[in-house]
Amino acid sequence: MRTEPGPTRGFLGLRFDPLDTDAAVTWLRAARADSPFAYVVTPNVDHIVRLDAAGREEPTGAALWRAYEGAALTLCDSRVLARLARWCGVTLPVAPGSDLTVRLFDEVARPGDRIAIIGGDSTLLAALRERFAALDIVQHVPPMGLLRDAAALEAAAAFGRDSRARFLLLAVGSPQQEIVAARIAALAGAGGVALCIGASLDFIVGRQRRAPRLVQRLGLEWAHRLASQPRRLWRRYLVEGPRIFRLARSWRAGRDSFAPD
Repeated sequence: MRTEPGPTRGFLGLRFDPLDTDAAVTWLRAARADSPFAYVVTPNVDHIVRLDAAGREEPTGAALWRAYEGAALTLCDSRVLARLARWCGVTLPVAPGSDLTVRLFDEVARPGDRIAIIGGDSTLLAALRERFAALDIVQHVPPMGLLRDAAALEAAAAFGRDSRARFLLLAVGSPQQEIVAARIAALAGAGGVALCIGASLDFIVGRQRRAPRLVQRLGLEWAHRLASQPRRLWRRYLVEGPRIFRLARSWRAGRDSFAPD
């Protein structure tokens, strides 16, 4: 399949593909199980902050940067990120990973297609098989601490390569899922398209609820998630997340310093 959709737009150290959800769905329709392996990442504020904190020198940070740079598509997952980009003079269409996952199941996948999942649990698999009975859904559940377990990381990558799936859904959270995607890409014989999707499958089966559409359009989905899981997410959204404003301000200042008089 085509892995270069067109000119990219730089922002905060990444090259974003300027595709909205409709355009990304069109891109996914070209995927085949026997296509050379390609993967999609959908950075949001949390991902950008983590990338900046990881740096490029420490091994895990370097692996994470390589994973983002090796993606076939880099789509903006966040309306907050898109608005900061616009403030910096960069237009980034929004293509939320959760929306893309829903449309993959509803509009792109065809009866008989194999969908492989890395992550989740047996209850999730059963719910998906019941809802999408026409699809061939298989799963690999890696242990916790995936990045600290070389054998488990190798096993997850091998499953992705050997699954022969048209679509591979990496649902082990960031940065694990991006690094696993890059590991699969490095293996000979891998095919199909992988999406790094976080908790998207939990939304599909009803284990978590997304914010109402109005809240999403206002760019406040993060607040809805914080209210839903405050003990787990308070640090991400209230301590770490606000660093994105400093990063955007520094990026804009650096860009402006090279502007012609």
